[in-house]
Amino acid sequence: MSALIVVLPPHAASSATEFAYVVTNDGATVARHGAARASVLPTPVRAGSEIVAIVPPAMVSWHRVELPKGVTARTPRLRAVLEGLLEDRVLDEPETLHFALQPNMRSESPVWVATCDREWLKGTLLLLEGTGRPVSRIVPEFAPQDAPALYAMGDPENALLVATSSEGVSTLPLASSALALLPSLPEDTACIAEPAVARLAEQVLHHQPVLQQPAERWVRAAQSSWDLAQFDLSSSGRARVYKRLATLWSDMLSTPEWRPARWGAVALVALNLVGLNAWAWRERSAVDAKRETMQRTLTETFPNVKVVVDAPLQMEREISALRQATGATSGRDLEAMLNALALAVPPQHALGAMDYANGELRVRGLSLGADEARNVAAAMKARGYNAAVNGDTLVVTQESI
Repeated sequence: MSALIVVLPPHAASSATEFAYVVTNDGATVARHGAARASVLPTPVRAGSEIVAIVPPAMVSWHRVELPKGVTARTPRLRAVLEGLLEDRVLDEPETLHFALQPNMRSESPVWVATCDREWLKGTLLLLEGTGRPVSRIVPEFAPQDAPALYAMGDPENALLVATSSEGVSTLPLASSALALLPSLPEDTACIAEPAVARLAEQVLHHQPVLQQPAERWVRAAQSSWDLAQFDLSSSGRARVYKRLATLWSDMLSTPEWRPARWGAVALVALNLVGLNAWAWRERSAVDAKRETMQRTLTETFPNVKVVVDAPLQMEREISALRQATGATSGRDLEAMLNALALAVPPQHALGAMDYANGELRVRGLSLGADEARNVAAAMKARGYNAAVNGDTLVVTQESI
């Protein structure tokens, strides 16, 4: 998944605000990073690329609540329920906050609710959208997780310590005096620090931290299953489906994980093309062989035919000419048609009038009923003729070969 990851500033944004950003081509590694105003941020050009906004820890508060029985993520008045549950637990008025529920929430189990300032979030998103960079997902930089961890970040003059665990997310100054405010953590809790504050983190935490660049942390945060774009900020179901399909298509075209599938698809297409060409060549060869057989049969049977243009038509003409020369009759002659008709028509019906021209016999005056007409047609068909009633006229023609 290729993405532009934009870190939202911890204050109201304007056209002059610089956003830290990261570009990733595979969703796991940093391609490039930097800081720029919204109007000059990189624009994703690859199919399926998305823009992910990251909310810094200072702008999010976390609350664990138990939803009333029967309330789910699809409950129509879910926001009103959350406002009632959190009214006494937040410092701001609930109507000024944006709410987001944890992903894959289970009914009748405590769920995490992330809250942040609604106007700040909407204003920043509108600024990005106004510059042609609409955000498709909003993720927190840190979220509650089962495996506890400590993150030291910032610069030595304004360093922060973020603790994540199953108890939530705590953001404190990186100082020894703030350690008492941390939740109880195991001794082997992972310590991760940005290079700028690594030495300070080691002094405060008495652990040698693992170094991690901010850009690497943001790429990892973008992989979160959290999406704060809920309620009035959520995309339509159709838009989410289209986005997932576009992202999947982009991954199939570019990511290394899909390389075997791409080669398999190419091999399958190539194999089908070869097979279709071989089948077409075989069919063409069969048709050419039949054509040559017909032409050879015509020229061998009628040596006077020197140029073959339409073998069946030329053979019919030659046979007709030969028949006329020998005085033999054919199925198209009047005598043959009358003989067949005499055997098919019931004896109680007499011909009133008949007309013959160009191999077509028209007989009037038979006065056949519907059942009799069908019986006559079936009897004539068995003898190689078509017989159809047209008004009071029975039309007889020889079947095409």
